[in-house]
Amino acid sequence: MLADGKRGDVPVTAQAYAQGLVGETPTPFGPVPGLGADAFTANPLLGRDSLAPLLEAADASGAGCFVLVRTSNPGAADIQDLATENGPVYEALARMVAEVGADRIGDCGLSSVGAVTGATRPDLLARLRELMPKAIFLLPGVGAQGGTVDDLAAAFEPHPAAGLVSASRSIVDAADAAAAAEEMRRAAWALAC
Repeated sequence: MLADGKRGDVPVTAQAYAQGLVGETPTPFGPVPGLGADAFTANPLLGRDSLAPLLEAADASGAGCFVLVRTSNPGAADIQDLATENGPVYEALARMVAEVGADRIGDCGLSSVGAVTGATRPDLLARLRELMPKAIFLLPGVGAQGGTVDDLAAAFEPHPAAGLVSASRSIVDAADAAAAAEEMRRAAWALAC
């Protein structure tokens, strides 16, 4: 299960979020188990120290963490596309993901620290892949938001598992949700292989 909570806060609060997502919370009456997510999304805008407790908990539980880099919503441009002396903000976030994920590479050559990279901006995927060659890309925005699987090839360049296509409303709202999901799965698999 992927918990799309976009968590991120000062380290002490981030630790509590991590307990709730992938760990457990100690109490005087015994530990209270968290959600048990296989992966979760995290907001890096408070900096590396806000990510550290989340990443440590993900490591301890064998979970993955997808860090927001360039999201699929139109308002993402308000902040994530802002220019800095080192390029747009999303490039700084991508560099951070690559750095914190460098020591978390699995046997398949991909990191347990991935990146949320919206399918609504496929023109950015090649550059983001260049900056994050080992990150798995979580690709929201396919379907209802206008993204298409056919535009996502750059996400899958290093490995067939290097992209995770997310399509919610276009499947849930379809007349035949199972058929819509199968069609999306086949398109993504054809692109990845």
